[in-house]
Amino acid sequence: MAVLGGAMALTVAAGMATGAFAPLGSNASSHREAPIVAGDPEVDHTDVYAFVSPDKPDTVTIVGSWFPFEEPAGGPNFYQFEDGAHYEFNIDNDGDAKEDITYRWVFKTHVRNEDTFLYANGAVTSLTDPNLNVYQTYDLVRKRPGGEWKKVLNDAIAAPSDVGKGTMPDYGALSSQAVESIDDGGKTFSGQSDDAFFLDLRLFDLLYGGDFSEVGDDTLDGFNVNTIALQLPKSEVAKSHKPGKNPIIGVWSETERQKTKVLLNNGEEDFSGDHVNVSRLASPLVNEVVIPLEDKDLWNRSDPLQDAQFLSYVNDPELPRLINAVYGLPIPDSNKDKKGVQRDDLISVFLTGVKGLNMPPDVRPSEMLRLNMAIPPCEKGSCKKYSRLGVIGGDLAGYPNGRRLADDTLDISLQVVEGELLGKTNDLGDAVDTNDKSFRDKFPYVALPHRGSDPDPH
Repeated sequence: MAVLGGAMALTVAAGMATGAFAPLGSNASSHREAPIVAGDPEVDHTDVYAFVSPDKPDTVTIVGSWFPFEEPAGGPNFYQFEDGAHYEFNIDNDGDAKEDITYRWVFKTHVRNEDTFLYANGAVTSLTDPNLNVYQTYDLVRKRPGGEWKKVLNDAIAAPSDVGKGTMPDYGALSSQAVESIDDGGKTFSGQSDDAFFLDLRLFDLLYGGDFSEVGDDTLDGFNVNTIALQLPKSEVAKSHKPGKNPIIGVWSETERQKTKVLLNNGEEDFSGDHVNVSRLASPLVNEVVIPLEDKDLWNRSDPLQDAQFLSYVNDPELPRLINAVYGLPIPDSNKDKKGVQRDDLISVFLTGVKGLNMPPDVRPSEMLRLNMAIPPCEKGSCKKYSRLGVIGGDLAGYPNGRRLADDTLDISLQVVEGELLGKTNDLGDAVDTNDKSFRDKFPYVALPHRGSDPDPH
Protein backbone atom coordinates (compact mmCIF):
# COMPACT_ATOMS: atom_id res chain seq x y z
CA MET A 1 0.00 0.00 0.00
CA ALA A 2 1.30 3.38 -0.94
CA VAL A 3 0.33 6.41 1.12
CA LEU A 4 -0.20 9.64 -0.77
CA GLY A 5 -1.36 12.92 0.73
CA GLY A 6 -2.39 11.16 3.93
CA ALA A 7 -5.01 9.06 2.14
CA MET A 8 -4.78 5.67 0.51
CA ALA A 9 -3.72 5.43 -3.09
CA LEU A 10 -3.29 1.84 -4.12
CA THR A 11 -1.83 0.46 -7.31
CA VAL A 12 -4.11 -2.33 -8.37
CA ALA A 13 -3.18 -5.23 -10.63
CA ALA A 14 -4.67 -5.04 -14.10
CA GLY A 15 -6.51 -8.28 -13.54
CA MET A 16 -8.12 -7.22 -10.27
CA ALA A 17 -11.59 -8.53 -9.51
CA THR A 18 -11.45 -11.13 -12.25
CA GLY A 19 -10.59 -13.98 -9.93
CA ALA A 20 -13.29 -16.07 -8.31
CA PHE A 21 -12.85 -17.08 -4.71
CA ALA A 22 -14.97 -16.71 -1.63
CA PRO A 23 -14.81 -19.41 1.04
CA LEU A 24 -16.88 -17.63 3.67
CA GLY A 25 -19.80 -18.55 5.91
CA SER A 26 -23.25 -19.09 4.46
CA ASN A 27 -24.68 -15.58 4.96
CA ALA A 28 -24.92 -12.43 2.92
CA SER A 29 -23.82 -9.02 4.26
CA SER A 30 -26.00 -9.28 7.37
CA HIS A 31 -28.71 -11.64 6.23
CA ARG A 32 -29.56 -14.15 8.99
CA GLU A 33 -26.13 -13.53 10.52
CA ALA A 34 -26.77 -14.51 14.16
CA PRO A 35 -28.72 -17.39 15.73
CA ILE A 36 -31.44 -15.43 17.54
CA VAL A 37 -32.20 -12.75 14.97
CA ALA A 38 -32.22 -15.33 12.16
CA GLY A 39 -35.61 -16.38 13.52
CA ASP A 40 -36.88 -12.79 13.73
CA PRO A 41 -36.65 -11.44 10.17
CA GLU A 42 -38.77 -8.32 10.72
CA VAL A 43 -35.97 -6.82 12.84
CA ASP A 44 -33.00 -8.52 11.15
CA HIS A 45 -30.74 -6.03 9.36
CA THR A 46 -29.47 -6.91 5.93
CA ASP A 47 -27.30 -3.88 5.09
CA VAL A 48 -26.46 -0.29 6.01
CA TYR A 49 -25.12 2.36 3.63
CA ALA A 50 -23.85 5.92 4.20
CA PHE A 51 -22.69 8.23 1.42
CA VAL A 52 -22.63 11.81 0.20
CA SER A 53 -25.76 12.19 -1.92
CA PRO A 54 -24.70 12.18 -5.59
CA ASP A 55 -27.40 14.60 -6.76
CA LYS A 56 -27.33 16.77 -3.60
CA PRO A 57 -23.69 16.86 -2.46
CA ASP A 58 -24.49 19.20 0.42
CA THR A 59 -26.33 16.28 2.05
CA VAL A 60 -25.59 12.75 3.22
CA THR A 61 -27.84 9.73 2.81
CA ILE A 62 -28.14 6.79 5.20
CA VAL A 63 -29.93 3.64 4.05
CA GLY A 64 -30.80 0.60 6.15
CA SER A 65 -32.61 -2.57 5.12
CA TRP A 66 -34.29 -5.39 7.05
CA PHE A 67 -36.16 -8.67 6.47
CA PRO A 68 -33.80 -10.72 4.28
CA PHE A 69 -34.86 -12.86 1.32
CA GLU A 70 -38.35 -11.47 0.77
CA GLU A 71 -39.95 -13.55 -1.97
CA PRO A 72 -41.88 -11.05 -4.16
CA ALA A 73 -44.99 -13.25 -4.44
CA GLY A 74 -44.88 -14.34 -0.80
CA GLY A 75 -48.50 -13.54 0.06
CA PRO A 76 -51.18 -13.36 1.17
CA ASN A 77 -49.39 -12.02 4.24
CA PHE A 78 -46.69 -9.80 2.82
CA TYR A 79 -43.76 -8.10 4.52
CA GLN A 80 -44.11 -5.60 7.35
CA PHE A 81 -41.87 -3.67 9.68
CA GLU A 82 -42.42 -4.97 13.21
CA ASP A 83 -45.02 -3.02 15.18
CA GLY A 84 -43.55 -1.29 18.22
CA ALA A 85 -39.92 -2.13 17.47
CA HIS A 86 -37.38 0.68 17.33
CA TYR A 87 -35.58 1.05 14.01
CA GLU A 88 -32.70 3.46 14.57
CA PHE A 89 -29.91 5.28 12.74
CA ASN A 90 -27.15 6.55 15.04
CA ILE A 91 -24.53 9.16 14.19
CA ASP A 92 -21.29 9.74 16.12
CA ASN A 93 -19.75 13.05 15.00
CA ASP A 94 -16.85 13.34 17.45
CA GLY A 95 -15.29 9.86 17.45
CA ASP A 96 -16.09 8.93 21.06
CA ALA A 97 -18.08 5.78 20.13
CA LYS A 98 -21.32 7.30 21.46
CA GLU A 99 -24.33 8.40 19.45
CA ASP A 100 -24.61 12.18 19.12
CA ILE A 101 -27.74 12.05 16.96
CA THR A 102 -30.36 9.29 16.80
CA TYR A 103 -33.33 8.97 14.46
CA ARG A 104 -35.93 6.36 15.45
CA TRP A 105 -38.81 4.95 13.38
CA VAL A 106 -41.70 3.14 15.13
CA PHE A 107 -44.31 1.40 12.96
CA LYS A 108 -47.96 0.47 13.41
CA THR A 109 -50.00 -1.87 11.19
CA HIS A 110 -53.58 -1.00 10.20
CA VAL A 111 -56.20 -3.36 8.74
CA ARG A 112 -59.28 -1.81 7.16
CA ASN A 113 -61.26 -5.03 6.79
CA GLU A 114 -60.42 -8.04 8.94
CA ASP A 115 -63.10 -10.18 7.28
CA THR A 116 -60.92 -10.89 4.24
CA PHE A 117 -57.56 -12.56 3.66
CA LEU A 118 -56.63 -9.98 0.99
CA TYR A 119 -53.73 -7.55 1.38
CA ALA A 120 -55.60 -5.31 -1.07
CA ASN A 121 -59.11 -5.71 -2.48
CA GLY A 122 -58.70 -3.72 -5.68
CA ALA A 123 -56.26 -1.64 -7.67
CA VAL A 124 -54.16 0.58 -5.37
CA THR A 125 -53.21 3.95 -6.88
CA SER A 126 -52.15 5.90 -3.78
CA LEU A 127 -50.90 5.22 -0.27
CA THR A 128 -54.28 6.33 1.10
CA ASP A 129 -56.31 4.27 -1.35
CA PRO A 130 -59.09 2.43 0.58
CA ASN A 131 -58.36 -0.62 -1.60
CA LEU A 132 -55.11 -1.07 0.33
CA ASN A 133 -56.46 -3.23 3.13
CA VAL A 134 -53.24 -3.65 5.12
CA TYR A 135 -50.91 -0.67 5.50
CA GLN A 136 -48.39 0.72 7.95
CA THR A 137 -47.83 4.15 9.43
CA TYR A 138 -44.86 5.29 11.46
CA ASP A 139 -43.72 7.97 13.84
CA LEU A 140 -40.22 9.39 13.48
CA VAL A 141 -38.44 10.96 16.44
CA ARG A 142 -34.97 12.48 16.84
CA LYS A 143 -32.65 12.95 19.79
CA ARG A 144 -29.52 15.04 20.24
CA PRO A 145 -27.09 15.05 23.21
CA GLY A 146 -28.72 16.35 26.36
CA GLY A 147 -32.03 16.81 24.62
CA GLU A 148 -35.39 15.10 24.70
CA TRP A 149 -36.90 13.00 21.95
CA LYS A 150 -38.50 15.33 19.39
CA LYS A 151 -41.34 14.24 17.11
CA VAL A 152 -40.30 14.71 13.49
CA LEU A 153 -43.14 12.89 11.71
CA ASN A 154 -46.44 11.54 12.95
CA ASP A 155 -48.48 8.82 11.21
CA ALA A 156 -46.48 8.95 7.98
CA ILE A 157 -47.34 6.12 5.59
CA ALA A 158 -44.84 3.49 4.47
CA ALA A 159 -44.83 2.08 0.95
CA PRO A 160 -46.47 -1.38 0.91
CA SER A 161 -45.10 -4.62 -0.48
CA ASP A 162 -45.35 -4.77 -4.26
CA VAL A 163 -48.06 -7.40 -4.66
CA GLY A 164 -47.94 -7.15 -8.46
CA LYS A 165 -49.16 -5.23 -11.48
CA GLY A 166 -52.77 -6.33 -11.06
CA THR A 167 -53.02 -4.82 -7.59
CA MET A 168 -50.49 -1.98 -7.94
CA PRO A 169 -50.34 -0.93 -11.60
CA ASP A 170 -47.87 1.91 -10.87
CA TYR A 171 -45.79 0.84 -7.90
CA GLY A 172 -43.17 3.50 -8.69
CA ALA A 173 -45.75 6.17 -7.89
CA LEU A 174 -46.54 4.53 -4.55
CA SER A 175 -42.85 4.38 -3.68
CA SER A 176 -42.37 8.05 -4.56
CA GLN A 177 -45.35 9.02 -2.41
CA ALA A 178 -43.59 7.44 0.58
CA VAL A 179 -40.83 10.08 0.49
CA GLU A 180 -41.49 12.58 3.29
CA SER A 181 -39.81 15.94 3.95
CA ILE A 182 -38.72 16.60 7.52
CA ASP A 183 -38.13 19.78 9.50
CA ASP A 184 -34.34 19.86 9.41
CA GLY A 185 -34.13 20.14 5.63
CA GLY A 186 -34.00 16.41 5.08
CA LYS A 187 -36.10 13.57 3.71
CA THR A 188 -37.04 10.08 4.76
CA PHE A 189 -38.47 6.99 3.07
CA SER A 190 -39.85 3.73 4.42
CA GLY A 191 -41.06 0.81 2.34
CA GLN A 192 -40.10 -2.16 0.24
CA SER A 193 -37.19 -2.15 -2.21
CA ASP A 194 -34.97 -4.49 -4.14
CA ASP A 195 -32.17 -5.95 -2.04
CA ALA A 196 -29.23 -3.74 -3.04
CA PHE A 197 -26.56 -6.23 -1.96
CA PHE A 198 -25.10 -8.51 -4.62
CA LEU A 199 -22.94 -11.63 -4.32
CA ASP A 200 -22.73 -15.32 -5.19
CA LEU A 201 -23.60 -17.19 -2.01
CA ARG A 202 -22.88 -20.56 -3.58
CA LEU A 203 -19.18 -19.82 -3.31
CA PHE A 204 -19.56 -19.45 0.43
CA ASP A 205 -19.62 -23.20 0.96
CA LEU A 206 -16.24 -24.56 2.05
CA LEU A 207 -17.22 -27.90 0.54
CA TYR A 208 -17.58 -26.34 -2.89
CA GLY A 209 -14.22 -27.90 -3.61
CA GLY A 210 -12.68 -25.09 -5.60
CA ASP A 211 -14.82 -25.73 -8.70
CA PHE A 212 -15.57 -22.22 -9.91
CA SER A 213 -17.11 -23.18 -13.25
CA GLU A 214 -20.46 -21.67 -12.31
CA VAL A 215 -19.38 -18.47 -10.56
CA GLY A 216 -21.08 -15.16 -11.10
CA ASP A 217 -24.67 -15.95 -10.11
CA ASP A 218 -26.20 -13.24 -7.89
CA THR A 219 -27.93 -15.26 -5.17
CA LEU A 220 -29.94 -12.22 -4.05
CA ASP A 221 -31.23 -11.56 -7.57
CA GLY A 222 -35.00 -11.25 -7.36
CA PHE A 223 -35.33 -10.84 -3.60
CA ASN A 224 -36.65 -7.77 -1.79
CA VAL A 225 -36.11 -6.14 1.62
CA ASN A 226 -37.81 -3.53 3.79
CA THR A 227 -35.87 -0.28 3.61
CA ILE A 228 -35.59 2.96 5.57
CA ALA A 229 -33.65 5.86 4.06
CA LEU A 230 -32.73 9.23 5.54
CA GLN A 231 -31.20 12.24 3.81
CA LEU A 232 -29.85 15.13 5.89
CA PRO A 233 -27.85 18.30 5.27
CA LYS A 234 -24.20 17.86 6.21
CA SER A 235 -24.59 20.74 8.65
CA GLU A 236 -27.21 18.72 10.57
CA VAL A 237 -24.90 15.77 11.23
CA ALA A 238 -21.48 17.43 11.62
CA LYS A 239 -20.11 18.31 15.05
CA SER A 240 -21.06 21.89 15.97
CA HIS A 241 -22.94 22.01 12.62
CA LYS A 242 -19.59 22.67 10.88
CA PRO A 243 -18.98 20.06 8.17
CA GLY A 244 -16.01 21.98 6.79
CA LYS A 245 -14.18 21.76 10.11
CA ASN A 246 -15.61 18.41 11.27
CA PRO A 247 -16.30 16.35 8.15
CA ILE A 248 -16.04 12.82 9.59
CA ILE A 249 -19.04 10.99 11.00
CA GLY A 250 -19.61 7.43 12.14
CA VAL A 251 -22.89 5.68 11.35
CA TRP A 252 -24.53 2.51 12.61
CA SER A 253 -28.04 1.15 12.88
CA GLU A 254 -29.81 -0.73 15.66
CA THR A 255 -33.13 -2.49 16.01
CA GLU A 256 -34.67 -2.77 19.47
CA ARG A 257 -37.46 -4.98 20.80
CA GLN A 258 -39.14 -5.05 24.19
CA LYS A 259 -37.61 -7.68 26.46
CA THR A 260 -40.66 -9.84 27.12
CA LYS A 261 -43.01 -11.47 24.63
CA VAL A 262 -46.07 -13.45 25.79
CA LEU A 263 -48.24 -15.56 23.48
CA LEU A 264 -51.87 -15.11 24.55
CA ASN A 265 -54.61 -17.72 24.28
CA ASN A 266 -56.61 -15.49 21.93
CA GLY A 267 -53.85 -15.69 19.32
CA GLU A 268 -52.39 -12.27 20.04
CA GLU A 269 -48.97 -11.32 21.38
CA ASP A 270 -48.18 -9.08 24.33
CA PHE A 271 -44.86 -7.23 24.62
CA SER A 272 -43.56 -5.57 27.77
CA GLY A 273 -40.38 -4.34 29.40
CA ASP A 274 -37.55 -2.10 28.23
CA HIS A 275 -36.40 -2.12 24.63
CA VAL A 276 -33.08 -3.90 24.03
CA ASN A 277 -30.84 -4.25 20.98
CA VAL A 278 -31.61 -7.35 18.94
CA SER A 279 -29.80 -6.41 15.73
CA ARG A 280 -26.91 -4.07 15.01
CA LEU A 281 -25.13 -3.23 11.77
CA ALA A 282 -22.60 -0.84 10.29
CA SER A 283 -19.84 -2.27 8.09
CA PRO A 284 -20.86 -5.30 6.05
CA LEU A 285 -19.76 -8.85 6.91
CA VAL A 286 -18.38 -8.09 10.39
CA ASN A 287 -20.80 -10.19 12.42
CA GLU A 288 -20.87 -12.77 9.63
CA VAL A 289 -17.18 -13.61 9.19
CA VAL A 290 -15.32 -11.84 12.00
CA ILE A 291 -17.42 -12.59 15.10
CA PRO A 292 -17.66 -16.32 16.02
CA LEU A 293 -20.91 -18.11 16.81
CA GLU A 294 -20.54 -17.84 20.57
CA ASP A 295 -20.59 -14.03 20.45
CA LYS A 296 -22.83 -13.21 17.47
CA ASP A 297 -25.90 -12.55 19.60
CA LEU A 298 -23.76 -10.64 22.13
CA TRP A 299 -22.52 -8.46 19.27
CA ASN A 300 -26.10 -7.62 18.32
CA ARG A 301 -26.91 -6.70 21.93
CA SER A 302 -23.81 -4.51 22.34
CA ASP A 303 -23.15 -0.85 21.59
CA PRO A 304 -20.02 0.41 19.79
CA LEU A 305 -18.76 1.77 23.12
CA GLN A 306 -18.34 -1.86 24.23
CA ASP A 307 -16.39 -3.06 21.20
CA ALA A 308 -13.09 -3.54 23.03
CA GLN A 309 -14.43 -6.97 23.99
CA PHE A 310 -14.31 -8.00 20.32
CA LEU A 311 -10.84 -6.62 19.47
CA SER A 312 -9.12 -10.01 19.35
CA TYR A 313 -11.51 -11.22 16.64
CA VAL A 314 -10.64 -8.25 14.41
CA ASN A 315 -6.90 -8.42 15.11
CA ASP A 316 -6.66 -12.14 14.32
CA PRO A 317 -9.78 -13.16 12.38
CA GLU A 318 -10.69 -16.74 11.57
CA LEU A 319 -11.29 -16.23 7.86
CA PRO A 320 -7.63 -15.96 6.70
CA ARG A 321 -6.89 -19.17 8.60
CA LEU A 322 -9.72 -20.95 6.80
CA ILE A 323 -8.49 -19.66 3.46
CA ASN A 324 -4.99 -20.82 4.33
CA ALA A 325 -6.22 -24.28 5.34
CA VAL A 326 -8.37 -24.81 2.26
CA TYR A 327 -6.48 -22.93 -0.45
CA GLY A 328 -2.98 -22.54 0.93
CA LEU A 329 -2.82 -18.75 0.76
CA PRO A 330 -0.53 -17.25 3.43
CA ILE A 331 -2.05 -15.60 6.48
CA PRO A 332 -1.49 -11.81 6.30
CA ASP A 333 0.30 -10.14 9.21
CA SER A 334 0.87 -6.40 9.64
CA ASN A 335 3.73 -6.88 12.15
CA LYS A 336 5.73 -10.08 11.84
CA ASP A 337 8.12 -8.89 14.56
CA LYS A 338 5.34 -9.13 17.12
CA LYS A 339 4.19 -12.46 18.53
CA GLY A 340 1.00 -13.76 16.98
CA VAL A 341 -0.93 -12.36 14.05
CA GLN A 342 -1.41 -8.58 13.96
CA ARG A 343 -3.93 -6.92 11.64
CA ASP A 344 -3.57 -3.16 12.07
CA ASP A 345 -5.10 -2.81 8.61
CA LEU A 346 -8.35 -4.46 9.67
CA ILE A 347 -8.46 -2.46 12.89
CA SER A 348 -8.31 0.73 10.82
CA VAL A 349 -11.01 -0.41 8.39
CA PHE A 350 -13.46 -1.71 10.99
CA LEU A 351 -12.68 0.08 14.27
CA THR A 352 -10.91 3.43 13.86
CA GLY A 353 -11.19 4.62 10.30
CA VAL A 354 -8.22 4.92 7.95
CA LYS A 355 -5.66 7.54 8.92
CA GLY A 356 -5.74 10.47 6.54
CA LEU A 357 -9.07 9.36 5.08
CA ASN A 358 -11.85 8.87 7.62
CA MET A 359 -10.24 8.51 11.05
CA PRO A 360 -11.61 11.10 13.52
CA PRO A 361 -9.21 12.89 15.88
CA ASP A 362 -8.91 11.12 19.25
CA VAL A 363 -11.04 8.25 17.98
CA ARG A 364 -12.19 5.55 20.38
CA PRO A 365 -12.02 2.22 18.51
CA SER A 366 -15.55 1.04 17.71
CA GLU A 367 -17.22 -0.60 14.74
CA MET A 368 -19.19 1.75 12.53
CA LEU A 369 -19.30 3.04 8.97
CA ARG A 370 -17.05 6.10 8.94
CA LEU A 371 -17.70 8.70 6.26
CA ASN A 372 -15.56 11.69 5.35
CA MET A 373 -18.19 14.09 4.04
CA ALA A 374 -15.51 16.35 2.53
CA ILE A 375 -14.81 13.84 -0.23
CA PRO A 376 -17.18 14.59 -3.12
CA PRO A 377 -19.42 11.88 -4.54
CA CYS A 378 -18.09 9.77 -7.38
CA GLU A 379 -20.60 7.83 -9.47
CA LYS A 380 -20.19 5.53 -12.44
CA GLY A 381 -20.51 7.41 -15.71
CA SER A 382 -19.87 10.84 -14.22
CA CYS A 383 -16.56 10.42 -12.38
CA LYS A 384 -13.32 9.18 -13.94
CA LYS A 385 -12.03 7.80 -10.64
CA TYR A 386 -15.12 5.69 -9.99
CA SER A 387 -14.41 2.10 -9.00
CA ARG A 388 -16.79 -0.54 -7.67
CA LEU A 389 -13.85 -1.47 -5.40
CA GLY A 390 -13.94 1.90 -3.67
CA VAL A 391 -10.78 2.94 -1.87
CA ILE A 392 -8.67 -0.05 -2.91
CA GLY A 393 -9.64 0.76 -6.50
CA GLY A 394 -8.42 4.36 -6.12
CA ASP A 395 -11.90 5.81 -5.55
CA LEU A 396 -11.90 7.50 -2.14
CA ALA A 397 -15.66 8.13 -2.27
CA GLY A 398 -16.37 4.42 -1.84
CA TYR A 399 -16.16 1.76 0.85
CA PRO A 400 -14.64 1.75 3.45
CA ASN A 401 -15.16 5.52 3.30
CA GLY A 402 -18.85 5.10 4.01
CA ARG A 403 -20.60 2.69 1.67
CA ARG A 404 -22.40 3.38 -1.59
CA LEU A 405 -25.14 1.13 -2.93
CA ALA A 406 -22.96 0.06 -5.87
CA ASP A 407 -19.80 -0.71 -3.88
CA ASP A 408 -18.77 -4.34 -4.34
CA THR A 409 -18.22 -4.90 -0.64
CA LEU A 410 -17.82 -8.67 -0.91
CA ASP A 411 -14.83 -8.35 -3.25
CA ILE A 412 -13.45 -5.38 -1.30
CA SER A 413 -13.72 -7.16 2.05
CA LEU A 414 -12.24 -10.40 0.76
CA GLN A 415 -9.28 -8.63 -0.81
CA VAL A 416 -8.69 -6.55 2.32
CA VAL A 417 -8.89 -9.61 4.60
CA GLU A 418 -6.27 -11.25 2.39
CA GLY A 419 -3.87 -8.33 2.83
CA GLU A 420 -4.64 -5.81 0.07
CA LEU A 421 -3.89 -2.88 2.39
CA LEU A 422 -0.63 -4.56 3.43
CA GLY A 423 0.64 -4.55 -0.15
CA LYS A 424 -0.51 -8.10 -0.92
CA THR A 425 -2.34 -7.26 -4.12
CA ASN A 426 -4.90 -9.87 -5.08
CA ASP A 427 -7.88 -10.21 -7.38
CA LEU A 428 -10.16 -12.34 -5.22
CA GLY A 429 -13.89 -12.05 -5.80
CA ASP A 430 -17.14 -13.81 -6.63
CA ALA A 431 -17.57 -12.52 -10.21
CA VAL A 432 -20.79 -10.70 -9.27
CA ASP A 433 -19.86 -7.07 -9.82
CA THR A 434 -23.17 -5.21 -10.01
CA ASN A 435 -26.70 -5.33 -8.65
CA ASP A 436 -29.43 -7.09 -10.60
CA LYS A 437 -31.45 -3.86 -10.90
CA SER A 438 -30.33 -0.30 -11.61
CA PHE A 439 -30.42 2.08 -8.68
CA ARG A 440 -32.52 5.22 -8.86
CA ASP A 441 -30.73 8.51 -9.49
CA LYS A 442 -32.55 10.36 -6.72
CA PHE A 443 -33.58 9.72 -3.13
CA PRO A 444 -34.08 7.05 -1.83
CA TYR A 445 -31.76 5.68 -4.58
CA VAL A 446 -32.53 2.01 -3.90
CA ALA A 447 -34.12 0.14 -6.81
CA LEU A 448 -37.84 -0.56 -6.87
CA PRO A 449 -38.77 -3.99 -5.52
CA HIS A 450 -39.27 -7.04 -7.69
CA ARG A 451 -42.97 -7.46 -8.41
CA GLY A 452 -45.15 -10.21 -7.07
CA SER A 453 -46.41 -10.64 -10.63
CA ASP A 454 -42.94 -11.31 -12.07
CA PRO A 455 -43.10 -14.83 -13.57
CA ASP A 456 -39.51 -15.67 -12.65
CA PRO A 457 -37.97 -13.03 -10.34
CA HIS A 458 -34.84 -15.10 -9.76
